[in-house]
Amino acid sequence: MKAALIQLSVSDDPAANLPVTLGFVREAVAAGAGFVLTPEATNILSSDRAHQRAVLHPEATDPTLAALRAEAAAAGVWLLIGSLALKTTAADGRFANRSFLIAPDGGIAARYDKIHMFDVDVSATESYRESEGYRPGAVAVVAPTPFARLGLSVCYDLRFPYLYRALAHAGAEVLTVPAAFNDTTGQAHWEPLLRARAIENGAYVLAPAQCGSHAAHGGRPRRTHGHSLAVAPWGEVLADGGTEPGVHLVTLDLAEVARARARVPSLTHDRPFEVQKA
Repeated sequence: MKAALIQLSVSDDPAANLPVTLGFVREAVAAGAGFVLTPEATNILSSDRAHQRAVLHPEATDPTLAALRAEAAAAGVWLLIGSLALKTTAADGRFANRSFLIAPDGGIAARYDKIHMFDVDVSATESYRESEGYRPGAVAVVAPTPFARLGLSVCYDLRFPYLYRALAHAGAEVLTVPAAFNDTTGQAHWEPLLRARAIENGAYVLAPAQCGSHAAHGGRPRRTHGHSLAVAPWGEVLADGGTEPGVHLVTLDLAEVARARARVPSLTHDRPFEVQKA
């Protein structure tokens, strides 16, 4: 299976972002990709909650979701929409950060709401509180497809290895990590963490990312790291998207998953233990 990682640099205007995304999806399909992946925040990247409330939609009426479902159906490909910011019916008004796996007929094959929220103080002047605007998910998802079993995750989930261990034990052979990874932490941690998740689980890791400076009408401006990565089950980097928007192709061979897991069968060696506090 040929997969395509799409790297984007979205603004806070979903209507302006959509044609760019569709253009890259078509480019990926023309290059022979049967599985196309977009990053986290495919429809919008914004820290302005009032602006988000004005421009976002619920899942049932979201224009980006509808258009990408139609595009997947027209091309007959599998499409992972890394995530969309969506309105919900939550009493507190928080949004969902939701990943979608779209089947070749345009149907929604799986949904995953990001579990771990990016609530961090990167520095004295750079803080994030994702949980103020987004409600966390509570369900891990493994999605079967004809070419592989996919374990879904989003961005900050990457720092929680127990999630990926659970996905691998549930049968995942390919781990998807769409992201809008912070530029500061990305330079230090992005590649090592992705390679670690691949190595420790003997799985492919596909991580389409946002990149560059993101135009916004209000709120704090954002910069993301880019460097969409595809990592093989033995830990080799198969593709690196650099720092500009574009499409990056990689071939998946599930025999490599079986080979890596046979060479180091650590998934069969997990043991229960207790932690003793001295």
